[in-house]
Amino acid sequence: MNGTVTGTVTAPEPAADGRVRRPGTPDRPGRPRVLLAPITVTPSKPLTPSHLKGLLWTDVMYRATSEIADVVYRYSPTAYHLTEQTLGFWEYLDRTVGDIDYSGLSEERIGEMYVGYRAADGKPEAAALRPYAEAVEAEGWVHPAGARVLELWTAHYARLGMHDPGLLAHQPPALGAEESLERLRDLGFCLDLRGCGGPVYLDATRHGLPLRQIVDADGRPNYLACMMRELLPLGERFDEVVLLYDRELDADYHLVERVLAASGVSVRRTVLGRVPIDGRIRSARHGGWADHTVGALLEELGGEYDDAVLRLGMRLYFIAVLGAGQQQSFRREVLRQSLTRAARLLSAGRTPDPAAVPEVLARHRKDHLHVNPYRLTSSLLARHRPAPARDLLEAVYL
Repeated sequence: MNGTVTGTVTAPEPAADGRVRRPGTPDRPGRPRVLLAPITVTPSKPLTPSHLKGLLWTDVMYRATSEIADVVYRYSPTAYHLTEQTLGFWEYLDRTVGDIDYSGLSEERIGEMYVGYRAADGKPEAAALRPYAEAVEAEGWVHPAGARVLELWTAHYARLGMHDPGLLAHQPPALGAEESLERLRDLGFCLDLRGCGGPVYLDATRHGLPLRQIVDADGRPNYLACMMRELLPLGERFDEVVLLYDRELDADYHLVERVLAASGVSVRRTVLGRVPIDGRIRSARHGGWADHTVGALLEELGGEYDDAVLRLGMRLYFIAVLGAGQQQSFRREVLRQSLTRAARLLSAGRTPDPAAVPEVLARHRKDHLHVNPYRLTSSLLARHRPAPARDLLEAVYL
């Protein structure tokens, strides 16, 4: 196993209940408790417009809902390092690239290596991944390539004014692998065939949903198994759990919703379409993101617009303009129009009225506890309405 670099803890460690939140914001009696649990992006490739869309939706939901509820934003790269998708890439790097210095590499260069890994024939043997899994579980170890990508993402978050939920923090799941399977067994959702050399399935067939493998016959978990280790012990502590994820994962998240509901959790799902590039939707694992990565966009636009315009304009575009669907391809000229609109909104901002912010945000909750990012953000673009108050923009968008 190559390298000894780990992710440095620069964000606050999660509390006993797994929560990482803004410093200085303790629970307040009488306020509802909301858990935001977006899909976690594996640190093996550059952030693309599709990733950025999901991250900005989550950020606005978190910051807006935090004004009227006690909110926890659970996003733990640590919990998902154990998947074959990540461990296999790390083993591939050590086997094909060797012991190199990753500290100066771009996320695009590391992403190119990841594309090579996904295109390679065959999967790594379970025995080859076992030392990596043990190091992750026992020590919180992160491969130097993964640590480098997370470091670069942290800088992107800071430039865009996004809340960092602990990208570089060691945030292990509260349940062990066997404990989570036992919990699923108790709830009636576990079909464990390991005793006869088979895999483990998430079994919701009694609800009309298909079997879904979560641990293979060699004991390797997929992301759903990792998610169960995180959400099963966390969900029951909140009044509402919000799951944000790609449309392609809808079937899996129906299963997750069913499992959490069986344990008494109120679940809301926010389904987001990806952002087509030139009319095509492609997974980042196949490449095709040249000149469209978040880093490239920030380099291109960062010198033209100040941080406030950049932050608000990006949110206007990826939330209000693109919406939750995936009909519109990414278009630079439309993004620039959103940045121009952001500059006008900021220059016309009304006198701050802190007392009005919770009232404005509460209008965009409907029958749930969290604030709907699309409803809130698109309201900023409505014609014949006064410009938003500066304190609302500061609280949610800047």
